[in-house]
Amino acid sequence: MSLIEVKIPPLGESINSGVLAKWHVADGAIVKKDQPLFELETDKITSEGLADSAGKITFKVQPGTEVKIGEIVAVIDPSVATAEPAAPSAPASSAAKSAEQSPAVRRVAAETGIDPANISGTGKAGRVTKGDVLAAAAAPTASAVSAAISAAPASSVPSSTPVISTPAVGRRSRVKMSKLRQTIAKRLVSAQHEAAMLTTFNEVDMSAVMALRAKYQDDFVKKNGVKLGFMSFFTKAAVHAMKEVPAINAQLDGDEIIQNHYFDISMAVSTEKGLVVPVVRDCDKLDMAGIEKAIGEVAKKARDGKLSLPDFEGGCFTITNGGIFGSMLSTPIINAPQSAILGLHAINDRPMAVNGQVVIRPMMYLALSYDHRLVDGKEAVTFLVKVKQAIEDPSRLLLSV
Repeated sequence: MSLIEVKIPPLGESINSGVLAKWHVADGAIVKKDQPLFELETDKITSEGLADSAGKITFKVQPGTEVKIGEIVAVIDPSVATAEPAAPSAPASSAAKSAEQSPAVRRVAAETGIDPANISGTGKAGRVTKGDVLAAAAAPTASAVSAAISAAPASSVPSSTPVISTPAVGRRSRVKMSKLRQTIAKRLVSAQHEAAMLTTFNEVDMSAVMALRAKYQDDFVKKNGVKLGFMSFFTKAAVHAMKEVPAINAQLDGDEIIQNHYFDISMAVSTEKGLVVPVVRDCDKLDMAGIEKAIGEVAKKARDGKLSLPDFEGGCFTITNGGIFGSMLSTPIINAPQSAILGLHAINDRPMAVNGQVVIRPMMYLALSYDHRLVDGKEAVTFLVKVKQAIEDPSRLLLSV
């Protein structure tokens, strides 16, 4: 029976290569058909390669290697698909143990250079925790201590209890930037260099939206199976404001202005590998439940590394919510080639003057960064005021005023 080649699959016309970030299986392991074999990082997405056949796998490429679409990275021998797998060697056990670790543990392990497989875990069922890795990084190894003693001159080591200087193990590490992180860096710098970016601010009283959520949350969940969040309100408010200020829903292409007549909103999602902005389609046609479900779906796909190229294409405006991390104020960077991005922030109780009285209200700062080449200051301010009015009086969204 001939060997089955494991190749890097095509991911889209604009993607020619990527980095084989890691193997999910050990070299020489018996794999099953459709089992995830490796993780591939490209400049746009992270994807997994699956086994086309069951059998024994043999690596052709090591983790961290840049590979091209169609390149052979392993072969599978299907003749041993049903063979009893041999007792795992130390490397295979190590790989299996590493695969069991949480994303936080793997991230800290990569930063410190510590292999979780060499650590005795203190977590449930002996699992290695983030604290275990940090402790291992801070503590000198036996070999390092021994080397420090042997390297020290005899005169510097007194006959009494020796004083050993702690080596600089774990104090610094060097990790190659992922393709995704490289792309994020290039796009952000490019956006600042190419656009005449400016940010305007406003503040919004969240009392009305919070009261609506509190009043109807239980009924909303029972009917739709999803919670009513703030993002659906701001998405609807942004669509409403974009209809009033079309320049926000446009983009530049050379010396031409492209005016979008649809409302696909990019939603910034933070993942362990970086910030991604998948798109929620036709937000003008979705109701509140539809928007909440769509946001939940793209956010889950982003965190699971399941996004594909179509998930990023066609966005005409971006919403980013730094408030979930406690941000009070920021100047978000435009998601090129879009012309504007709305930044949401933390909700804090503050004293406000209302009808001549000082009252405590839940307030949020809003930030709109825009490309001044396309959007005038009046239009940017008008857009943000429209968003503010829709949030402070949600009935405006029903009446389109």
